[in-house]
Formats: sequence, structure tokens, C-alpha cells
Amino acid sequence: MSTVRVMFVSHTGAIAGAEMVLLDVVRASPGASAFLFEDGPLNAALASKGLSVTLSKWGRGLTRFHRDSSILKVVPLVGRLSAIVFEIAREARRHHIVYANSQKAFVLSAIASMIVRRPLVWHLHDIIDGAHFGAMQRRIQVVLANWRATKVVVPSNAAASAFVAQGGRSDLIEVIANGIDDIPESHSPAELRRLLMLPEGTLLGVFSRLARWKGQHVILRALTQLPGVNCIIVGDALFGEDAYAAELKKMVEELGLGDRVRFLGQRSDVPRLMRAVDVMLHPSIDPEPFGRTLVEAMLAGVPVIATNTGAAPDILDQGRAGILIAPNDPEALAKAVRKVLAGTGDLADRLTYAVTRARTHYDVNQMLNAVTRLIDHVSCGVAA
Repeated sequence: MSTVRVMFVSHTGAIAGAEMVLLDVVRASPGASAFLFEDGPLNAALASKGLSVTLSKWGRGLTRFHRDSSILKVVPLVGRLSAIVFEIAREARRHHIVYANSQKAFVLSAIASMIVRRPLVWHLHDIIDGAHFGAMQRRIQVVLANWRATKVVVPSNAAASAFVAQGGRSDLIEVIANGIDDIPESHSPAELRRLLMLPEGTLLGVFSRLARWKGQHVILRALTQLPGVNCIIVGDALFGEDAYAAELKKMVEELGLGDRVRFLGQRSDVPRLMRAVDVMLHPSIDPEPFGRTLVEAMLAGVPVIATNTGAAPDILDQGRAGILIAPNDPEALAKAVRKVLAGTGDLADRLTYAVTRARTHYDVNQMLNAVTRLIDHVSCGVAA
């Protein structure tokens, strides 16, 4: 039986949502390798899972170029980008499949995979639309995908529809929902708050990197209408959003929320923190391709309030597993929080349904089995 050698490619060494998925996906490919544009926590995390990791000599600092940056900002980097392409191509010769885990990784891997004639899988963790990417970026992504990708993996129908709406070939799409491990917790929420040194009293939680389109500022404005309610903001400015992070902290002071809001930064114990809050908020302004924290909260039996955009309606089954509100609406968010905290209506039934749905639809083994089948299909006639 042949062994398929997969090379996973990531543009960043940081660990955010897409990289957390990657750390699960690699479990489907024993003996795989990874190529990272730059060093960081992801390097050590992949190595701990048995992967051989190669770092680019030319990729450091590329994460500061945002996905909505003008294409003109890339022009001075053509030499470095070309060098990375040849680095990827050199490593890809020793593998059967190239598996790109981000938009930047995909663009360069598409050219490299053409040079060495290797099949290319793009795991697309974004909604390709005008809210997230410039027109030229969208065009380049779609043209390269239609030309070079063997398969485009997306985590939701929302991400698939956005890809096709931009001109992407529907036959390339493989919808594989992100899978989440159900981590047991023996401590009660009250015990967890003491252990984690969290505020007493009513506690809200938001868990995502700090970025304007993630909507943390909407929560701060909603808190002005929720006296006595505390909030933890878990996550950091990972990809050049430092100005937004500073703006949030300034807002906390200006709105008089200094004693009710805590910024906890990037944390590795999110499932435990999740179980310690009374309500989990998912306030994204623009559509999300998935919503890992939604599923984590559902598994934890914590009430969820999310904006009615992107994949959230599918994950929450159009509101049966959580409350959906309009995006960028502090008043609606505050009203939904009050409703949940009142414990009225069908809250208990909603939570029971949410746990069951998370376990049956977003199990990590289902995702790994689907990825394994995909890799086997792509590798047919390639591995020797």
C-alpha cells in the first residue's frame, strides 16, 4: 500500500482559527510535513504532532500585509515572493500533495505546484467577498483556484456560495465542516472562575482575535446598557490589528467600563474559559466562513448569541441552537443578553439541542474522516 506524503503550507507562524483547524487536519496525514512562511507557535505545535517543519528564509513579516491591502503594496515584494515560490517547489518535489491552509499560502503554492506538477488542495478559511478582499485579490484567488486547485475545501455552505459567486468552479468545492474535540470538564462554572481568577457575578465572554470586523467594539457599546454585567475579551491582535486593539482599550476607559471588562489576550485554555461564562458572544460584523467558538460554546452548554451572518445561522440551525441578531447593533445585542440572563422561554431546551447538534454535526473524527477520503481521492494515481 502506498504512503501519501502531504506538505501543508501556512503563511503564518501564529495560531488563530485557521491554524487551529490545521492542527486538527494534520492528524489525518501521518508522516506529513509543513512549510511555514515564518516562525512562531505554530512551528512548535506542528512539530509536537510529528511533522517535519521547514521555515522559509524569505517569508518573515509578510503577515503585516492584510488580505484587504492594495495589490500595489505587494509589488516591492515580488523578489521575495518569487523566492518563496521556489522554496515551496523544492520541498514539494518530495511530496505527493500540496495542501495550502491560507489565501497567501495558496497563491504562492499554486505557482509552485505548477512548476513541480503536484496536485494542490486549498483549505479556504475565508469568505471571498468585497468585505474581506480587494477586487484584484478576489480575481487572482479565483483565477488561480480554477486553474490550479484540485479541490477547494470550505467549512460551510456560506463559504462555498461566496467562492462560486466570485466565479469559482462549483465542481472544485468540498464542504467539510470544522470538527471540534469535546473536552470534558469536571469543575463547575463557579469553581472555574475561582481557578481562572475571573470576575464574580454575571459574566459575558467573546473569544476571537482582535479585529474590527470581529466586532468587539459592538460588545463594549452594548455593555453600557447592561449595568453590573462583566465581560472577558479573549484574543489578541495577531495580524497587524494593533491599532484596533488600542482603540478597544481606549473605548473601555471612555465608556467607563474599566472595572467590568478584562482583556485576557491569547489563551490556550479557551474551552475552560468558555465554560466559566454565562453567555458567549459572537459579534462579527462581516460574514464568517465558520465559527469555532460557536461550536465550543454549544459543547460547553453555554448560551450563544451570534450575528446573523456567514456560517452562524447554519451552525445554530437558524436560531434553534442559539440567538441570532443583526450585526453591528449594540441595542439588539444588549436586548438578547437580557433575554438570556432572564432564563425565560425555551433556554433549557435550546441548550440541550445545541449540545446534541454540536456533537453530531461537528465532531472532529467526522472532519478527519472526510479529509482522509479527500486526500485519498486526490492522490489516486499520484503516490508510488
